Amino acid sequence: MEFWLYDHRLNTRCTLEVEADLVVIGRDEKCDIVLESPFVARQHARIFRKGNQLFVESIGRSGTRVANCELMPRQPARLDFGEEVQIAQFTVAAVRPKGKDISRGNIATQQELQAKLMVFEQQIHAELLERMNLRVTGNINKSDTGFVSQIFEHLDQILSQRIEDIDNTLIRHTMHMQLHRLVIAEVVRQCQGRIQTDYLLGDQQLCEPAHEQAMSELVNSIVDMMPLTFDPTSINDDMVSAEDTFDDLFDQTFDSISKLLCRYIVHQTVAKDVRDILLGLGPLQDLLEMGNVSEIMVVGKDRIYVEKNGVIQPTTRSFFSEEVLMSVIERIISPVGRRVDQSTPLVDARLPDGSRVNVIISPLSMVGPCVTIRKFGWIPFTIDDLIERGALSEQCAAFLQACVVARKNIVVTGGTGSGKTTLLNVLTAYARPTERIVTIEELAELRLPQPHVVALEGRPANIEGRGSYSIRELLRNALRMRPDRIIVGEVRGPEALDMLQAMNTGHDGSLSTLHANSPADVIKRLETLVVMAVDMPIRAIREQIVSAIDLIVHLVRFPDGNRRVTHITEITDLDPGTHHVRLEDVFLLRQPDQPQLRRTGYLPTFTEQMIIKKQIELKVLL
Repeated sequence: MEFWLYDHRLNTRCTLEVEADLVVIGRDEKCDIVLESPFVARQHARIFRKGNQLFVESIGRSGTRVANCELMPRQPARLDFGEEVQIAQFTVAAVRPKGKDISRGNIATQQELQAKLMVFEQQIHAELLERMNLRVTGNINKSDTGFVSQIFEHLDQILSQRIEDIDNTLIRHTMHMQLHRLVIAEVVRQCQGRIQTDYLLGDQQLCEPAHEQAMSELVNSIVDMMPLTFDPTSINDDMVSAEDTFDDLFDQTFDSISKLLCRYIVHQTVAKDVRDILLGLGPLQDLLEMGNVSEIMVVGKDRIYVEKNGVIQPTTRSFFSEEVLMSVIERIISPVGRRVDQSTPLVDARLPDGSRVNVIISPLSMVGPCVTIRKFGWIPFTIDDLIERGALSEQCAAFLQACVVARKNIVVTGGTGSGKTTLLNVLTAYARPTERIVTIEELAELRLPQPHVVALEGRPANIEGRGSYSIRELLRNALRMRPDRIIVGEVRGPEALDMLQAMNTGHDGSLSTLHANSPADVIKRLETLVVMAVDMPIRAIREQIVSAIDLIVHLVRFPDGNRRVTHITEITDLDPGTHHVRLEDVFLLRQPDQPQLRRTGYLPTFTEQMIIKKQIELKVLL
């Protein structure tokens, strides 16, 4: 059997031939596939044939994953050709035998072709820098249209001379990559209902109208063959359909594309990639424009990961060098008055579209510059979207809606990426339009439909170490702004005390988020954060928590990428014996495979009051 092996840590890839129907994987030298890592067991897993089918089996308990699902020891699982087996930092996949249509999705081949394309682009980039007497980190003034036009002209000349160096295999790969970009962009455009724009990949003066028109028709013909709804509220579903069908449609279409158009698209694609390095955000530029990418993670110059539909996956993209990566980082943080160097190796920033950016470099990062971008979604979720995706049930949604209308204080909790901000945004939409709402965030992400919203955003210190405004300072100031509700994007420090006091001083209906692993951990976390602000007895802190917070809504992100509400819990009172905060689950997801949240049978202490005020119907809780 033939396998491809990818080491994500070293960013290396190779193809292996194993003459056996039973293939043992491990770090022992006697294994058929040897993975040199202390995190790999001596005999870790095995892949074997049974008839015409492949199976994978985890031999020990060191961890083997297939399709992001953990394998139980000694329980074989069906394995398709091209499907990834994840062991430590390695990915192993069986290649379909030749003569039986080798999988297009062979990531090893894609990586090799992308690396080959990057070498070609790097040569073009180097020649352009030399011709224009530029440094890669040079600050090119985009407003100097004359100089930018010169760059485009020289780039066009260099590519015209070198385009014949690209072989047919690389042309097909580049065509596949570029058409995929354009098709995804067109799907997003139609979902947004925007007027169609040209697919110009370069300077308008250097584009050929006939080829641009042909490319536009090609993209639209592919999109027309996809089973899409173009409903703005179901863009994620359309993105999944587009991804699933694109490869087949590309194969059907590629042979009918003229060689002239292929050469033109490749020429313009390479030109765009080089221009992005000089003037844009390099290989991140297209990822930021992709509607199905929610997070971008750069680990050094060689590795870029993305999150799609809640699942992190590697890309074939990388930076030419660490110097290019640092120049892109400078373009991100300079417009917002930030800097990053060895004296300030950690910085947060925001892109013009609102996307959140975190940068960390040496000496804090041991793997080179790391960039994490949380993209700003252009379509806010509604409660119906969350119900449709299984995040919560209709009964649960009705209960939460009633609690927001009844001005109950709610804390949304969960781990990183569990969907806390999304749910917070959904819940705040139920606040009355006549209310004055003050939102406080470190980086503004909330988008509320109410007309009377005052959005406050914290600010870090400037280069001189001055001018910082913390969430705690903004929260104190918000109390002087006559708010009806205060929404704190995330509580992570001593501002927890101010939030509890605000909830206890007439600002009912306030909401916030908090990192925690369970509702019980929420109480412990709040106690710790309040102690950071003031030294006061634990019992006094617990009394503040009980009188301030009504509900905890807890979310979990599962291994398959789904984010679901697992607990809706009322904070009731203090136990008279132990003086611990007592919690009662109103809704509970007992098992991950349970279809939806279930009522526990417990009625919240404020139920009667809400029924009397006609804010909720009893059947919602039965």
